Amino acid sequence: MQNESDSMVWPRYSLAQRVLHWLVAVLVLGAVGLGGTIGWFGFEGLQARFGEATTNTIYTWHKSFGVLVLALMLVRIGLRIRRGKPGYAVDLARWQRVGSEAVHGLLYVLLIAMPVIGWWGTAAGGYPVQLGPLILPGLFPENEAFSETLFAWHQALGRVTLILVLGHVVAALYHWRIRRDGVMQRMTFGRGRS
Repeated sequence: MQNESDSMVWPRYSLAQRVLHWLVAVLVLGAVGLGGTIGWFGFEGLQARFGEATTNTIYTWHKSFGVLVLALMLVRIGLRIRRGKPGYAVDLARWQRVGSEAVHGLLYVLLIAMPVIGWWGTAAGGYPVQLGPLILPGLFPENEAFSETLFAWHQALGRVTLILVLGHVVAALYHWRIRRDGVMQRMTFGRGRS
């Protein structure tokens, strides 16, 4: 276990990268929570339990969060290419670096693929693709059977994303509270010290 002095300033991502990380995190939690609610009750179950207006609101918010995640992830990729990432204050074991890169890479892929698949599935099902009150282009012809396939993939990828997010959070807490090695501080605000 590494202990650095309290006066150490940790390497950090740029402010824009940190803000985007936390915005995406909040949106992903919202989208996964709403998606889980949709998956649990189904459309008819939501309508029976909460009524038509609330059901429509849940779907609109889920779709809106997904569209926002997609847009912000594209910006994040651009920033990552342009600004890179900070080094580590304390060397990590090879397995930790490889695991970190694999989880981050998969999260980036999933957080692009899931909204795109959801967008296509929505359009193929003949439903509006929404960002709040705005109706976006469907970008895919209507095809009910294909819509069902896309939504099955969307749901499966949602479960994988949830598992990866939980692993990401556990690893961040491990580095922050147990190792205290500055890994968590690369993405936080505040003073940037231990």
